Amino acid sequence: MKKQKNENKAGKVKIIPLGGLEQIGMNITAFEYEDSIIVVDCGLAFPDEDMLGIDLVIPDVSYLKQNISKVKGFVITHGHEDHIGALPYILQQVNVPVYGTKLTIGLINNKLKEHNLLKSTKRKVVKHGQSINLGCFRVEFIKTNHSIADASALAIFSPAGIILHTGDFKIDYTPVFGEPADLQRFAELGKKGVLAMLCESTNATRPGFTMSERTVGKTFDTIFNEHRNNRILVATFASNVDRVQQIINSAYKYGRKVVVEGRSMVNVIGTASELGYIKIPDGTLIEIDQLKNYKDEQTVIITTGSQGEAMAALSRMASGLHKKVAIKPKDVVILSSNPIPGNEKAVANVINELSVRGAEVIYQDTHVSGHACQEEIKLMYSLIRPKYAIPIHGEYHHRMAQKNLALSMGIPKENIIMMNSGDVIEMNEEGWKNTSHVSAGGILVDGLGIGDVGNIVLRDRQNLAQNGIIIIVLTLEKYSGQLLAGPDIVSRGFVYVRESEDLMGEARKVVLNSVEDCMSHHVNDWGKIKNIIRDTLSDFLWKKMKRNPMILPIIMEVE
Repeated sequence: MKKQKNENKAGKVKIIPLGGLEQIGMNITAFEYEDSIIVVDCGLAFPDEDMLGIDLVIPDVSYLKQNISKVKGFVITHGHEDHIGALPYILQQVNVPVYGTKLTIGLINNKLKEHNLLKSTKRKVVKHGQSINLGCFRVEFIKTNHSIADASALAIFSPAGIILHTGDFKIDYTPVFGEPADLQRFAELGKKGVLAMLCESTNATRPGFTMSERTVGKTFDTIFNEHRNNRILVATFASNVDRVQQIINSAYKYGRKVVVEGRSMVNVIGTASELGYIKIPDGTLIEIDQLKNYKDEQTVIITTGSQGEAMAALSRMASGLHKKVAIKPKDVVILSSNPIPGNEKAVANVINELSVRGAEVIYQDTHVSGHACQEEIKLMYSLIRPKYAIPIHGEYHHRMAQKNLALSMGIPKENIIMMNSGDVIEMNEEGWKNTSHVSAGGILVDGLGIGDVGNIVLRDRQNLAQNGIIIIVLTLEKYSGQLLAGPDIVSRGFVYVRESEDLMGEARKVVLNSVEDCMSHHVNDWGKIKNIIRDTLSDFLWKKMKRNPMILPIIMEVE
């Protein structure tokens, strides 16, 4: 015991979450001890409704770039977008090796190939039960269950103590593929003594246990049996390989051919079947173009779009925009997922569109979560018995729910650490403290531009979307400042000009008066002239219309 105390005096381990604590998504956490940093996960978040035109949100890794000499590698828990999606963007700034299990690395390889990063990125496949040494750290991969195969928890051994990162997990005693979670190893670590546990909180508000993935297979069987004379379409998450396996099992059992549609679905299923994570009987899969060769009741279409995403295959089918599949009145559509918070409206829209086209939509009991409910989180606490509890992965109310679970499991209040992204926590057996804050938050990706759209540009986009724009063009003589032409007024998204000629005429007079006013007071600074035009026109339009369009004066000069 003395030896361990001396070791603890040697230093403290720092825990620095750079994302994943304010929302579900963009998970990334750095662990630092002296001259070593390891980074667990590197995920993206999808944009909020008010992020107009934004494709993705990736984490701010300024801290890693400033300390690049210390960064030893990315250690990835599993292959979901909110844990691997930002890697192609971040590896261009922080080029270090990536470690993960076989399917996880397979999915990462797909992403790196798209971004031409395969050659420049070192990847290493790690098996469950194996450890890797990264600087002062040793990281052991431990088998867990989740809604994607090959998910891992991580035991991070540091000189200051053992830290357990659960990753995303559930405890499934009867998984579709592979073994149940390695509860024995968690118990062994608990006996050794764990300094801190970072446990996911997604379902911390839900009582009980999460159902086994196999229960969905039984539901599919029943639906397939009851609808032998209908074509069946199933929408689910592309990454849920076990779910796709169960759909294929039911299709095969009832003699149906299967079409996989949607780019991400084709990619994931291709990778999973190459690596042996999904078994598809010969002759079951057909190309989408071959659908016409079979009767409707002989086919199943597995597709993306269970979240109502506008560009996903199911949404395009529902709105009649899909080139190869049209929804027919006798179709049965199974939505095999729950709406992610914020997507409820989009999902409801797709259900309505499908119903209008005469399809029967089934969404009850066709999904189980991949995340631990309260009893499983409590089981993890009782096995690990950490000194400190750090709830991660979720909005604040999810993490607060886990804090209450930790309290109920006997963890003292002062040992439960509620962190925010960017906080730097230093800890060892003696205690913990929040020592500083590093820059963390979202970097917006728009097309090929990364970080070039910030809050000001977004504010402009929102303003344009809500209020429209008025452009005023006038020509002044260079030296005298005389008005030679204009002002011409162009309006977009404010009013329909042809029906508002009187308003535009009045607006033109207002601008003319303000320009003449500037001339009579010998105001020659164009910046001032523009501001005066903007202010007077803005006042006029607000009084007249109670609207605030963006006003853009353009002055041209002629010698």
